[in-house]
Amino acid sequence: MTGIFEQLGFLAPGWRDLLEILLVTAIFYRLLILLAGTRAIQMLLGLVLLVGIYFFARLLQLDLLQYLLGFLFQFGAIAALVVFQPELRNALAHLGQNRLLRFFNRLEDTEIAEEIAIAAEELARGGVGAIIVIERETALGEYVETGTPLQARVSAPLLSTIFSPYSPLHDGAAIIRGDIIVGAGAILPLTQFPVNDKSLGTRHRAAIGLAEETDALVVVVSEETSQISLAHQGHLRRGLDREQLAALLSTHTRRAGIAR
Repeated sequence: MTGIFEQLGFLAPGWRDLLEILLVTAIFYRLLILLAGTRAIQMLLGLVLLVGIYFFARLLQLDLLQYLLGFLFQFGAIAALVVFQPELRNALAHLGQNRLLRFFNRLEDTEIAEEIAIAAEELARGGVGAIIVIERETALGEYVETGTPLQARVSAPLLSTIFSPYSPLHDGAAIIRGDIIVGAGAILPLTQFPVNDKSLGTRHRAAIGLAEETDALVVVVSEETSQISLAHQGHLRRGLDREQLAALLSTHTRRAGIAR
């Protein structure tokens, strides 16, 4: 019996094998998080299916099928890089925002919150409506795709410009990931629950709707009342001033531990 276990000893994983398994698992998990809600996730699932068919063909020695799939893998990889360039660019940008990689040059959570709060105050003072989304753990890639992709550092002047009535991006939501505005003019889902307050317009309904489906923070500036609100976990907190909004945003982003 001892001899059998000695012969099979190569199957016992060592610490390097365990480390490799953990690293590969972490990489695939992070990849799925980054691609969730995008077109690329559908292609990834299809690729997994094709790889499974390829190994099945090798097992049964189906030479023609192996050749065709091998040919497809060669040229399919190049086609995928072209077709899914926006998703890959956003994924790489997201990785570049990790705390470990940008520890010394990132904006602090409080600074980002302050920039958003300043923009909200300026927009409210001018009677300009706006909806600003802060992504947390739930990926918002599918909503970014409904608008115009951006890659711009968060700043109050830029947010104010986006929602200017003369801007082509003002009619929709701006989406922030980390300290980067990744999209503008995005379309958000409306809440499916009845809203009894007649003073709440489409922006408020969209903010509540997204806050019901995700863990995002959604800042709303009312064009009619110039009131600043914050939607979170399906609830809407209204009548905020700049200091209150900045404090709430900073608190929630710290609790979420958002990676940059």
